[in-house]
Amino acid sequence: MPVVVPVSLMSAQSYQIPDLRQSLQQLLDPLGGIGAFVKPGDRVLLKPNLLTAARPTQACTTRPEVVYAVAELVQAAGGKPFLGDSPAFGSAYGVARANGLLPLAQALDLPIVELHGHRYATDNPEFDHLRLSKEAMEADVVINLPKVKSHVQLTVTLGVKNCFGCVPGKMKAWWHLEAGKDGQRFGTMLVETARLINPALTLVDGIVGHEGNGPSRGAPRPLGVLAAGPNVFAVDRALVEILGVDPGAVPTVAQSIRLGYCPPWEDLHFPLLTPADLRVEDWQLPDQLVPIDFGLPRVMRSTFKHLYIRLIKEPMAASSHR
Repeated sequence: MPVVVPVSLMSAQSYQIPDLRQSLQQLLDPLGGIGAFVKPGDRVLLKPNLLTAARPTQACTTRPEVVYAVAELVQAAGGKPFLGDSPAFGSAYGVARANGLLPLAQALDLPIVELHGHRYATDNPEFDHLRLSKEAMEADVVINLPKVKSHVQLTVTLGVKNCFGCVPGKMKAWWHLEAGKDGQRFGTMLVETARLINPALTLVDGIVGHEGNGPSRGAPRPLGVLAAGPNVFAVDRALVEILGVDPGAVPTVAQSIRLGYCPPWEDLHFPLLTPADLRVEDWQLPDQLVPIDFGLPRVMRSTFKHLYIRLIKEPMAASSHR
């Protein structure tokens, strides 16, 4: 007998925290509420999309208010939330400060940690050398908080790609170099990363998405969508349906289906709204896809930029605020 996999979808228009509290409770109620995922004493990693030091109005990172409202729910359930990411450039703390998250994190006494790497075994021999965040793998619960965005390399980036933030520091750039020549293989690597991180809950910020030439050079697009579910692959599959994007055009979705990690469409259950209820007819994809393979020169430039931000720029900014 097939296992029914729930994906909770609803319409939401506001980032005002009182409105978000109500929306998130409504979104999670069909899944058993936050208590179905967080028990008293659990150490809970909140993993937002902290791509870059962008203002919230650019809509290329998870909105600070969403992180704050989820952290409140976790604390109310007796959990001990902490915020973690490993941005491609800079630090989690620096990006959080730039995008307005820092004051909200401080209001909740929410720690912000850098994700550091450790090698973990996988039963996929092609990726038995994945290096993942020790903090993510040792958390009692991971709550994945991605943003709905178009992506010039992967067509769309959602929950599975957000787990790539648990790959530490410059290992991301080296994975682009090592696996980026083959889009399917790169997609499989991302899927295996998400499977190992195994977020207990994926909750997607789609109130305002980022369309066009994302993940950072596109444009904000009001969508009015919140999505949540215990299966990250099912949540992503539902969202590409909402966006009207061919699942086969998104390597993470295509490979999760091929590998059998994404449940069949007929096994997905939508207790609130269905993808058809929220369908977007004119979501803008990138003008042109670019190679996933950065190439060695770009990897070297990326490495030096990362070191410059971490070792020089961020300490100078911190000292200027003392």
